[in-house]
Amino acid sequence: MAGSLLGAADRPWSAAAPCPGRAEFSCREAPIAAIAHPAPSSVWKFTRAQGARDGESFAAITKTANTAQSDPDFAGLIVRCAPKGKIDVLVALIRPFPPRSRPKVTIAATGGGTLTFDARMAAAGATVLLPDEVSAFAAGKWQTAASLSVAVSEGDSEIKGVVALNGLREAYHSLLANCGQ
Repeated sequence: MAGSLLGAADRPWSAAAPCPGRAEFSCREAPIAAIAHPAPSSVWKFTRAQGARDGESFAAITKTANTAQSDPDFAGLIVRCAPKGKIDVLVALIRPFPPRSRPKVTIAATGGGTLTFDARMAAAGATVLLPDEVSAFAAGKWQTAASLSVAVSEGDSEIKGVVALNGLREAYHSLLANCGQ
């Protein structure tokens, strides 16, 4: 059976064909299972989170990491509305750093240069808040880049990841339209 599966690798997968005279079994040369195509790249997801104060809420767009090119502890990227009309950019992690950490974040966009920033932790160490100047990249250059490579370093620990930026322009404009609401 392994030989028939290996030999079928160069043929497209489809539903197994019944063998003549043996309705309960499939033919030896026909594939026995259909393989689903991989899901397309994740899309930017719009969320609204409740703030600490009564009636306060924050809109955000998030994009998960490309898991094939990222460390298991790298979750993705968050762009959110912040008070006073600001936009925050955060890196989401699975394994948090200590809340008072001041990690170095290196970002490289496809087709662009590499920048390193001093950042600070937010949300109990699970997200890294990037400095204000990074929001200008989300509003501009990143909208035409294919992906972003990110490395977050704190002491001896480093977490790396890649986020596809397709759809950022539309998601960013949708976020801006919802910031004041």
